[in-house]
Amino acid sequence: MKKFLIIVVIIFIFFSCCFLYSRFIATRGLKIKEYKVVNNKIINEYHGLKIIHLSDIHYNSIISSKQLENITNQINELKPDIVVITGDLIDERIEYDKNEIINQLSKIEAKLGKYAISGNHDVPLEDYNYVIEKSGFKNINNTYELIYDGSNQPIIISGMSSNIADPKDISIKTEQFDNYISNLKNDDIKPIYSILLMHEPDFVDNLDLNNYDLILAGHSHKGQINLPIIKKLALPYGALKYYDEHYKINNTDLYISSGLGTSKLKLRLFNRPSFNFYRITNK
Repeated sequence: MKKFLIIVVIIFIFFSCCFLYSRFIATRGLKIKEYKVVNNKIINEYHGLKIIHLSDIHYNSIISSKQLENITNQINELKPDIVVITGDLIDERIEYDKNEIINQLSKIEAKLGKYAISGNHDVPLEDYNYVIEKSGFKNINNTYELIYDGSNQPIIISGMSSNIADPKDISIKTEQFDNYISNLKNDDIKPIYSILLMHEPDFVDNLDLNNYDLILAGHSHKGQINLPIIKKLALPYGALKYYDEHYKINNTDLYISSGLGTSKLKLRLFNRPSFNFYRITNK
């Protein structure tokens, strides 16, 4: 009986320590995950293009104004060409001050532009749209934009709103982009590289991947608790098939951010808050 009680106490202490670590230590700090993305379509003018990928901030879950300021400072130190947000900037379940978010995000500097799409928790959408606009980001929900950098050959970036919050047919969401691509004539200048922003990565299976070289997504949080069995149990709908950091699907690169904030439980384990930093190269 005494041995049994000792074992119970040890187990209790172990799980208590894990919980406290996951709640108060592992949710702090910031990790920058750097990736080299190679594609021979990239011409010299875009060789070394730097993209910062933010996702799932869930402002005021664990990311405060002070932490967002630190994130902004670290982004600017990297001198990115493009900065993107792939959803869940805010969270309808958490109180937040719109002006605090705007104050920090508006300080982010990007040579070629800042782009964002909405996630399933960016509700009310009016708040999200207001914050994005006032922060100097281009809202590309269900539309696209051409990006030029020292060449008459552009990169094209398109976006898709959350397929959970906005469950209309994906063909409707990509209609503007699809029409642009299909209407290009033989003598038109065509985009050399295509980037898509989406929130829930599992919906890539509903896309014509021939149209996209790079897809950036979020939503999975990599399970927040990065232990094999627990992680899979914690994965949300929309990130059950694709949830890890990188997948190569045919010729398309899919990268998924592990996120900065937390959803539901304010816990992280072996999965610190992070953003992704990509260098796009031709070799």
